[in-house]
Amino acid sequence: MLLDPSRPAGAQALSMLRGSPLVREVHDRIEDQVAELVGCQAPGESFGPQALDRAVAKVVSGRPDRYGRWAWYPWSGRLVHVLPEAEFRLVRTDRNRDKITRGQQQRLLLRRIGVIGLSVGSSAALTCAMEGVGGAFRLADFDHLGLSNLNRLRAGVHELGLEKSVLCARRMYELDPYLDIEVHRGGVNEENVGDFFGDQDNGLDLLVEECDTLWVKVAAREHARRRRVPVLMDTNDRGVLDIERFDLDGNRPLFHGRIGTTTAADVVGLSREETIRFLLTIVDGQRLSPAMSDALTRVGRTLSSWPQLASGVMLGAALITDTARRILLGEPVPSGRHWADLEALIPTVSTLPTPHGAAL
Repeated sequence: MLLDPSRPAGAQALSMLRGSPLVREVHDRIEDQVAELVGCQAPGESFGPQALDRAVAKVVSGRPDRYGRWAWYPWSGRLVHVLPEAEFRLVRTDRNRDKITRGQQQRLLLRRIGVIGLSVGSSAALTCAMEGVGGAFRLADFDHLGLSNLNRLRAGVHELGLEKSVLCARRMYELDPYLDIEVHRGGVNEENVGDFFGDQDNGLDLLVEECDTLWVKVAAREHARRRRVPVLMDTNDRGVLDIERFDLDGNRPLFHGRIGTTTAADVVGLSREETIRFLLTIVDGQRLSPAMSDALTRVGRTLSSWPQLASGVMLGAALITDTARRILLGEPVPSGRHWADLEALIPTVSTLPTPHGAAL
């Protein structure tokens, strides 16, 4: 909830909230934020303490209590004083310059990104939000946070059992309370997949697909192709990134043609073994890492699921965010499959010299 203290309704709601037991922490560093704003707007000037104080007072018109907005986070009980939206965004993304220009940043913040699957996908959504790639998001996942997710998902033990979609939205709102986030807590299914993609006025500009359910993987691409929405998918084994530019080619075959004419209806009800074979077809099982290839033969017997490491998930988030930014800015990024294999980039050497001073 965002409250404007300069408006009577906002001031009244803020007063009532501050006097209630719902608020466990009030965080007001608005003058520090305004000081940063002044520096961002005049980077060539050197402000002494008194000059900076005068500049801050001018911005807030002598009433810092009525300046900006208050963000209320009911899940944590925090009430936080922040800059107005335009000024907040300017300061929060200032260190992006000029890898991302201010004009480009404003264009990116007008884009809407959908993310399906919020184990791997949550890192991508958070990194996009952190970099300012997208100002509106649709998040979908039916699953809840389990203890085994904490090897790769940014959460705490106090959040076990929470819906992954809600958890991701909370993290994103804590980065930027001005984001526009829609949460699809039941995931994507036949009834809501059209709503998830939206209509002409609020449609997706890009989809990140990181779901384990085969029907969703195929159906999401069928809808993306029909709506001319580009799709990104990180497999996080050997740093594999798939780019499908359905926005450029409305007849492009799904998964680079690897599944032929198979439709979403064709993959409903597959057995575990058939599901794994289909996934191997999608990702090209011949190019998996030896560890992943071995693991897939043991899923359901000695392994509960296929392995995923935090390092691979974070790398995938970086790959997705960088690629999403370039696509949304109109750079000529083609469809294709790419590898950022860290073991190949930083190879293991069988014999190394003993480090100086190391014990023998």
